[in-house]
Amino acid sequence: MCRHIAYVGPVMRLGRLLSDPDHSLVRQAWAPRRQRHGTINADGFGVGWYAPGDPVPARYRRAGPVWGDPTFADLARVVRSEAVLAAVRDATEAGSDGEAAAGPFADGRWLFSHNGVLRDWPDAVAGPDGPAAGLPAGALLQLAARTDSALVWALVLHRLRAGAELGAALGAAVRELVAASPGSRLNLLLTDGVEIAATAWGDSLWYLAEPQAPGGGRTVVASEPYDDDPRWCEVPDRSLLTASRTRVALIPLKENAP
Repeated sequence: MCRHIAYVGPVMRLGRLLSDPDHSLVRQAWAPRRQRHGTINADGFGVGWYAPGDPVPARYRRAGPVWGDPTFADLARVVRSEAVLAAVRDATEAGSDGEAAAGPFADGRWLFSHNGVLRDWPDAVAGPDGPAAGLPAGALLQLAARTDSALVWALVLHRLRAGAELGAALGAAVRELVAASPGSRLNLLLTDGVEIAATAWGDSLWYLAEPQAPGGGRTVVASEPYDDDPRWCEVPDRSLLTASRTRVALIPLKENAP
């Protein structure tokens, strides 16, 4: 369920990344090639991008399918950015919260997306010993939507605000959620416009790294490749990926790690 993609590199037109390739994110909304759960991603979409010199990203989100939105097609044709995060959504519960539930979620300089599902939502994460109990009351009151993905984002954001690096925030949240809700699928994607962090936990994740690309290198991290370039690499399940324009690092994610 869901597909998402993040990019850091030289300034690029959104369409070149999101709609032009043969197997782009737009096409993955109705014809994903490697999606393990669900068959169509028509319950909303969104894209966030960073303008030069501005650390706070802009967002465009809608509740309907991406292929039916002519405004998105116009944006993709003319908007250019050096850092992007976009997602198409297959809702865990159809109709829940509409546009507010579509990724990417945002706060300050961060953009975030969740591909997956929390098992036994919301009971598994509620209660005095659940992950939600560790959040400040204000964070729960300000959830972006009444969905499992919004709660995952709140847990990640709580760690980011406390000073955690991108990868550390994702890894800690995944371990906490898996302990409370075994069998969850937690492919998370996060960027601050300079670096990307992602987890592979229960669904596909790939990256394309071009550290020597003109303009200072480029990296794409995505649920699945948008073309047949042989340089795409699959991320092993239960892994944490951290990346910049010029480097990619993979670390195994262990459930009981500190």
